[in-house]
Amino acid sequence: MDCVTVPDAPLLSAADIRRLASELDLRPTKTLGQNFVIDPNTIRRITAASNTGTGEHVLEVGPGLGSLTLGLLDAAAAVTAVEIDPVPAGRLPATVEEFRPGAGARLAVLTADAMQVSAAELDAVRPAQAAGAPTALVANLPYNVAVPVFLHLLAELPTLEHGLIMVQEEVADRLAAPPGSKTYGVPSAKAAWYAEVRKAGTIGKNVFWPAPSIQSGLVSFTRRTPPETAADRRDVFAVVDAAFAQRRKTLRAALTTWAGSPAAAEAALRAADVDPRARGEVLGIEDFARIAAHRSDSTSNSTSNSTSEGVAP
Repeated sequence: MDCVTVPDAPLLSAADIRRLASELDLRPTKTLGQNFVIDPNTIRRITAASNTGTGEHVLEVGPGLGSLTLGLLDAAAAVTAVEIDPVPAGRLPATVEEFRPGAGARLAVLTADAMQVSAAELDAVRPAQAAGAPTALVANLPYNVAVPVFLHLLAELPTLEHGLIMVQEEVADRLAAPPGSKTYGVPSAKAAWYAEVRKAGTIGKNVFWPAPSIQSGLVSFTRRTPPETAADRRDVFAVVDAAFAQRRKTLRAALTTWAGSPAAAEAALRAADVDPRARGEVLGIEDFARIAAHRSDSTSNSTSNSTSEGVAP
């Protein structure tokens, strides 16, 4: 179902945002990461960069007072907005009706924590005009929970094919970092399990109310098939966590606890064709997947070697 609003329809201005906040007696809080976009051109830029199709069902996290929601309703067939704060969540349908009369059937609002939300909960509130589960994620994510929310949604909703998120610029750099770069780490590796991720731009501080102390970054992603491996995602992510918990140590040392012993760690690394003297920052997600797949083999080999040397298993 194509969207029915015109692309140049008015978006929320700074005056609109402040009026709505005043009506609700809403004071933005750092705890909830509430920084509302007050610049219509920024909303147009985000919407355009998201490459949202006119027939898509978009998932938005943290809609706040509705700045981005209106832009997404202009671009997509339907929007499901997840908002943790019941005050703006309760006002959002009325705001949409005020600025986009008749578009209410294409919007669903779920008052929930995006870090905990399930596919079943989202399906239960699906907009009347949504053909299926969300296929795109477009969101201004709260800085303090951006990475866990992003990874949770990618895991929970395999229907998400692509999207664009706005996060703290430093987080954007980390999510999009390739192996070998200084900013590559746990977020980069785990995001790569699900998607091809790239930085899509920078957003200044003055387009928000209240203005944050740092710039924001746009991160674009396209779903990819996870690496082929005998290990499951949790096992692979355990290797990633262990490798970066002691970033400056060699993998043989960093993975000792994970594998059970230094010898077992080295056996797993060599079986995965990874240099035990390397560090986690040079490995791609495919490398971590291979290491995880060889953990049980390395443990068995280590135990056999210990037994043959007269050491109790």
